[in-house]
Amino acid sequence: MAVVYTNEREKAKTAVAEMLGQHSDELLPLLELVQELKVTLDDVFEVVGRVCVERVLQLSAEQVAGPRHQGKVGGEIRWHGEQEGLVTLSTQKVHVRKPRLRKKSGGKGAEVPIPAYEAMQRDGDLRERLAEVMLRGVSTRNYGEVIPQMAESCGMSRSSVSREFIAASEEALRRLCERRFDEVDLLIIYIDGVQYSGHHVIVAIGVDQKGYKHVLGLADGATENAVVVKGLLEDLVARGVSPEQRRLFIIDGSKALRAAIDTVFGQENPVQRCRHHKIENVTGHLPKHLKEEVRLVMKAAYRLSEQEGMTRLKEQADWLERHYPSAAASLREGLEETFTINCLGLPTALCRCLATTNLVESANAGMRLRTRRVTHWQDGKMILRWAAAAYLETEKHFRRIMGYKELWILESALRPERKQIGTSSEESNTAYTLQTAAS
Repeated sequence: MAVVYTNEREKAKTAVAEMLGQHSDELLPLLELVQELKVTLDDVFEVVGRVCVERVLQLSAEQVAGPRHQGKVGGEIRWHGEQEGLVTLSTQKVHVRKPRLRKKSGGKGAEVPIPAYEAMQRDGDLRERLAEVMLRGVSTRNYGEVIPQMAESCGMSRSSVSREFIAASEEALRRLCERRFDEVDLLIIYIDGVQYSGHHVIVAIGVDQKGYKHVLGLADGATENAVVVKGLLEDLVARGVSPEQRRLFIIDGSKALRAAIDTVFGQENPVQRCRHHKIENVTGHLPKHLKEEVRLVMKAAYRLSEQEGMTRLKEQADWLERHYPSAAASLREGLEETFTINCLGLPTALCRCLATTNLVESANAGMRLRTRRVTHWQDGKMILRWAAAAYLETEKHFRRIMGYKELWILESALRPERKQIGTSSEESNTAYTLQTAAS
């Protein structure tokens, strides 16, 4: 069976593995030392790694100056002993002995670099690796415990790590803010907020036709801040989220956010209010002995058709009006928008993930996990940096939304003028029925 290499690095790894396999007998002394607990695997990797690096440097030097011969004079470029060197590996920098080459003529500028050593000095990934480590919950105080001898081998202080992370997170924020979505057909946009130490961050996450999630943007502020939310939506438009296409917006219930959607994207876009937020808002006005009862009533009503469900909740609001007018007013406010997905005639599998902003909450949980060791948030700029880096890292683990196979039904309801390519005749008939019902 032929081996297909994805890149040159994998090809090189395979070559090394084959070489070691052919000389496995030479590794038996190391195996015995490990088994007898005289050395650890980390010791083995450190020694073998350093020896391999030094051997590579020797071979590279030989390609430049030719093989070294004791007592013989070399050519134009000559061997000139050895010196201490430092090589960047995946998680640390290792001290090695490297050959030294000089030109025969001597004098200033006679030193000849070793190609392999020059290549090993490229340290572009170190900053990114440090950021990744810190986002996994490693503080600047104990990162040396997580990566063995990281501080000493890298020669970096805690403050240096912090500076590296600031630079890396600023780069993450820049990448996030400059993302383009011209080629991404978004069907759904979730918008919700998260709070850190008195600071608010609004996050927008989009879902495309195939159910894949995309972090769209961040803003420093609360969803109740009309200026901030309008600025966030206008930024999305500037980066390719066309206002000409109808989409389903799922929001936390903020009036300012609802108004901004109408202003930036138009009033024809359906908006689904988060049912979880609505239930919490209503029960927040009730005494403890009524909270669970009203919560169960609201959840049951949401499972009905839009007309029957709204009728039941209006009756519930009338019942609450006498003793708990604030709860009744909260229940009536925006009631129709909590039934938007019912009006669209979407299947249960889709409704379960479109009824709330839990999708954003899941991403927020990923951010909290990666920033849980931060005890002092200096300002909004710091929070945005960390949030951008954490959300981009969390995005790597995103899965498609629940019910993604039924997204063609949502697209059909939102954009009836489009033909559903690749659907069966039965699915097309169902889509037509849903379009008629939605209209």
